[in-house]
Amino acid sequence: MSDSHDPQCRLSAYQAELAPGTPLREGLERILRGRTGALVVLGVGRDVDRISTGGFDLDVAFTPTALRELAKMDGAIIYDPDSKRIVRAGVHLMPDPAIETVETGTRHRTAERVARQTGCAVLSVSASMATITLYLDSHRHLVERSEQILSRANQALQTLERYKARLWEVTSRLSALEVQDQVTVRDFALVAQRLEMIRRLRLELDRYAIELGTDGRMLTLQLHELGGGVEDLRLLLEQDYRPAGSDDWAGLDGLTALGTAELLEPLAVARAVGFTAHEHLDTKISPRGYRQVAQIHRLPTAFGHRLIEHFGSLQALFAASTADLQEIDGVGESRARVIRDGLVRLAESAYTERMD
Repeated sequence: MSDSHDPQCRLSAYQAELAPGTPLREGLERILRGRTGALVVLGVGRDVDRISTGGFDLDVAFTPTALRELAKMDGAIIYDPDSKRIVRAGVHLMPDPAIETVETGTRHRTAERVARQTGCAVLSVSASMATITLYLDSHRHLVERSEQILSRANQALQTLERYKARLWEVTSRLSALEVQDQVTVRDFALVAQRLEMIRRLRLELDRYAIELGTDGRMLTLQLHELGGGVEDLRLLLEQDYRPAGSDDWAGLDGLTALGTAELLEPLAVARAVGFTAHEHLDTKISPRGYRQVAQIHRLPTAFGHRLIEHFGSLQALFAASTADLQEIDGVGESRARVIRDGLVRLAESAYTERMD
């Protein structure tokens, strides 16, 4: 857990370790209820040994009760999260006093300096404030109660529902334009914009789910339900609009670098995805048809790819007769009728969407 060099990955790992329902969180909650406070170093090694004096060696298996009882004594507790063992207790920590800290309380100042000096995560439990604070590298993270996180998570879920409803609106419009061969860069950018908004919001909700632990089971289920079909849409859009032989096409991943204000600008979205300066928002573009073919019921994905490779474009596929479809290897008369009927339904649906 502590070996990762990605700060966000490290934080997520520790948040999972501190989530409700975990043994460590249970031990910390017991300390809070006992109103004694605590200082817990989550890591071992030479850097920790160099600033540790006094105390006594334990090397016992971690239990919430043991953590609670040891916190009654003065001094820090050294816990190895990898082996799940309490290594030492009653330790006096002496970090470098020259390390800057914005904290005022003695326990919190020590926790921040130890985290900065050793690279280990450090927990400070405040008896007076009834709070748990995680110090990791040069950052301070308050370990919030479940009800606080759930309040923000529910607001984010409502926003995600609105985003997804809007995504299906712009996607339906894109489908209608694809059938009529009237898609522009702007139309693609509007769908890409919504997909990125949803991706960012889902990352935020994923973090909430990690922090909530066992209290976040319902949130996880709701996220799974709301996320249905979104990742498939991303992949199919990439297949449909990625220029052939384009090595500098960033695709939808290029949107991760955009700021919030930039993401609201269709032109900025188009440039980030990979459309060149010669392709303005009203430039006409044509899909290959992967997304449309994927909507045909009872058609295996492999056959969908064969259709696109054989006919080359969505418009050519719409113009194909049942006899033309049977020229593809593995497509007999029955399957050709299924494909043809599916294409007709897509066209009719697009016409209805356009009329609305």
